[in-house]
Amino acid sequence: MYQLITDACCDVPADVLNKLNVAYIPMTLDLDGKQYDDDLGQTFDYQWFLECLKENKQPTTSQINVGQYLSYFKPYAQQQIPLLYVAFSSGLSGSFSSALQAVEIVKEDYPHAEIYCVDTKGASLGEGMLVIQAAAMQQANHSLQEVVAWLETYKEHVRSWVTVDDLGHLERGGRISKTAAAIGGLLNIKPIIHVDTEGKLQTIGKARGRMKALKTILDATEKEFDLTILNQLYLAHSGDEESVSYVLEQLAQRLPDTPVEHFPLGPTIASHTGYGCIALFSMGKTAR
Repeated sequence: MYQLITDACCDVPADVLNKLNVAYIPMTLDLDGKQYDDDLGQTFDYQWFLECLKENKQPTTSQINVGQYLSYFKPYAQQQIPLLYVAFSSGLSGSFSSALQAVEIVKEDYPHAEIYCVDTKGASLGEGMLVIQAAAMQQANHSLQEVVAWLETYKEHVRSWVTVDDLGHLERGGRISKTAAAIGGLLNIKPIIHVDTEGKLQTIGKARGRMKALKTILDATEKEFDLTILNQLYLAHSGDEESVSYVLEQLAQRLPDTPVEHFPLGPTIASHTGYGCIALFSMGKTAR
């Protein structure tokens, strides 16, 4: 027996993770002077949060600290239950480094504790799809070592294609300059973003208008996916149901035999993308 654990940046709803027997660590965010738990939809008022994003309010997020990791990892070590933590990208947060520090501390008291940490180099459902697959492998009686080996191999194949509707959030997050944000807003330019080999967000293109941006990420997904690895696509979004419906309709036409799972972007990720982010995730033919 072994336990899978992840964090709220995987953007897989709590009820889904509970059914898969995957534990998770909440993230925290601050908004209007108050702190909230991103608990994957258990208590967080997501519709209220989307309205805040529409009003251009500026939530800030915090990484998971060593103490928080210890509170989750230590009980499994005490019970001699092996643990696999499937983690948010180290290229986007210092949380993974804190997790490794926590493992070292746990092993000081429990030197035989089995704790594996996999840096997915992914975010949102790019991380979440790996969590779901790890849980599926566990349910199919794959060993912990087999699951870790699969994750370490195929995390490099995850494709994350993203476009946002609000350049202001990218500018405030340091992804683009104020000048680029201002000009892009005037010209209705939408960035095309992906996650690179270091697990960082990179703006790699642009499209004139929302529909062209959505078509671009659809085309990029269709060009690069490998359905022999995983015949499943994932869509994450922060509002804009019209765009969500368009993408789902396009995927149904292009890939009628491939299931598509779609969930809202969690508030931690959406704090950095703003309202109207659309993100498509799949497995690619080659490593990134």
